[in-house]
Amino acid sequence: MANRLDSAGLTFRQDYFDDPTGWAALVCLLKDIFGIDIGPLQQLGGPDPSSMPFGWFDATGELAANISAFALPFVINGRVVHAAGLQSGAVRPQWRGRGLYRDLTVKALDWCEQQGFEAVILYTDKPSLYEPYGFRSIPLHRYEGAAPAPSTPGAPALPLSPTNADDLALLQSLLKARSPVSTTLSVTTNAAMFLINTQLDPDIRVSFLKDQQAVIAWKIDEAGRFNLLDVVAAQIPTLAAIVGGLEMAPTAVEVFFRPDKLGWAGVPRPLESGTRLMLQGLGDVAPASPAMLSPMADF
Repeated sequence: MANRLDSAGLTFRQDYFDDPTGWAALVCLLKDIFGIDIGPLQQLGGPDPSSMPFGWFDATGELAANISAFALPFVINGRVVHAAGLQSGAVRPQWRGRGLYRDLTVKALDWCEQQGFEAVILYTDKPSLYEPYGFRSIPLHRYEGAAPAPSTPGAPALPLSPTNADDLALLQSLLKARSPVSTTLSVTTNAAMFLINTQLDPDIRVSFLKDQQAVIAWKIDEAGRFNLLDVVAAQIPTLAAIVGGLEMAPTAVEVFFRPDKLGWAGVPRPLESGTRLMLQGLGDVAPASPAMLSPMADF
């Protein structure tokens, strides 16, 4: 990456999500670079209101480079951390090597410091890019094991579609009042990320357990295992109640967060992914037990 900034022909902008053309430019950038479409987020309540984007735009209004910061409080080892997340970091190929991304990263981290965040987290497949800024990788682990005997189901689980207005209102209400899914490592609020992730992966199913007032995000993998991705509830139900409420009797389960609130103990396994979770701040604090953030919090 270039040490000196060469921004000739570009204009720096900040805080442009309220501008429809600025938002559309980001949607286009992420679609072109990563093949993901965050456009539907506007129909799901919009981007996180705390978001602060930083970008370099060309004369046509195309976004050449972007990085966005947003408030992302999370729990680690029982402590709530006032943290920020960095996301949507991208540079178009023709603008690379000019120091644009380094410039935006510094601007975003300076903003996080000015806002008083005590830590910053991000996901990346290029950890060496962020290590010079004091980021370190946090090992991620899922849990696997035999499924518990399902509890006797009450009211049948209801499938939810976030694109349905009534279902979206229910999801937003529960996301606002959710309890962290784990005391070891979990986000406390992540409505925008949860909702857009339901659209980015067509295999994710979202179900409402009325008796538990809980939303369950789940999959069935290629081997037929029940994959529990997230639980949104004021009080986290047990895994037995979850599989019972879904009227399932799986033989095997994978849980993609530490299951310390589920009344079930699986075996931790390293997450098989090239993506790393990185943390800046908090000294050498790390999860006291193997853990990961829910995939529904991916950003």
